[in-house]
Amino acid sequence: MMLEDPALIREKLEALKVEHRDLDQVIMRLAEDPVQDQLQVTRLKKRKLQLKDAIARLESRLIPDLNA
Repeated sequence: MMLEDPALIREKLEALKVEHRDLDQVIMRLAEDPVQDQLQVTRLKKRKLQLKDAIARLESRLIPDLNA
């Protein structure tokens, strides 16, 4: 499903930003634990990067097309 409505895009964007912030906090807490599960930390960091890319894509869709 392609999000075309700017309100829907902003809603999805906010949800992704919240998830990204939450993951950042979880990763920081895990990094403080001396017996951390490195595989879990790596997976969380990968998910965080995926979220960052998705956020950037949605933000670019909110920029008006100047060639139109």
